[in-house]
Formats: sequence, C-alpha cells, structure tokens
Amino acid sequence: MPHRIALLQSMAVFGGVREDALGFLLGRASTVTVEPNDFFFREDDDAQCMYVLETGRAAVVKRWKGHQYLLSHMAAGDCFGEMSIMDLRHRSASVVAVERCRAIELSSASLYALYEHDLEQFTLIQMNLGREVSRRLREADERLFQ
Repeated sequence: MPHRIALLQSMAVFGGVREDALGFLLGRASTVTVEPNDFFFREDDDAQCMYVLETGRAAVVKRWKGHQYLLSHMAAGDCFGEMSIMDLRHRSASVVAVERCRAIELSSASLYALYEHDLEQFTLIQMNLGREVSRRLREADERLFQ
C-alpha cells in the first residue's frame, strides 16, 4: 500500500491529504483491471465511483450526433469519474482502455465513510476535486475557442 499512498499524494486531487486518511480510503478501495478496448464505464451509466489509473492508458470519449469524439487521454496517475461523484448524475462521457489498465476504484460510499471518520480530510478532497473539475472545464473552454 505505500506505493499507492505515494501515487495518490503525487496527484493534485489528493494534495495535502494526510497519509492516514489516504490509507483509510485505500482500505475501502477496490482494484479493477480493464483490457484494451473494454470500457471502465459508458456515457449515461449510473455512477458510484471514481478511478485512479495505476498502469496503462485510457481514452475519454463522448458521443454526439452519431459520432464519437476523443476528449482526452489518461495515463498512470490520472483520475477520472470524479465529476459524477460530485454531482450525483450519470456519466458525462465514456472511458475506454487503450492498453491494459489497472486502476484504484474509490466509491462514493468510501468517501462518505471518510466524511464520517475525518471531516477535515474529506473536505480537503472535495475542494481538490472541485479544483480539478474547474481546471478541466477551463481546458475544454480553451480547446473550444482555438
């Protein structure tokens, strides 16, 4: 688990979060393996978790008017699925493995358990998630107007 804690600590989403809080989350996390061309999830699926990619590469894609568009690529150390955790809505895009991926699956239930266990650390993660979603929105805005 120390390498997983180090991975999370290197990410902006978990920036400033204490090691014990990360260990608490990881103790409730699952590990998933997704083969190339298989989906972590599809657009409009119900959402109960977010993912932290440990190995492999994945693509974020969105369908619009019968076409599929590539929004971004994800690599080890990237997270995805966090938006649905925050707004409790369906997935806004699909994530497909480009190569074999292993990811940490953090459920909304595990985040809620952290809320009950350590409100300060939960709040820090929520603030970091908000910043990450805002950063991605700014990037999307820039791409739209280039």
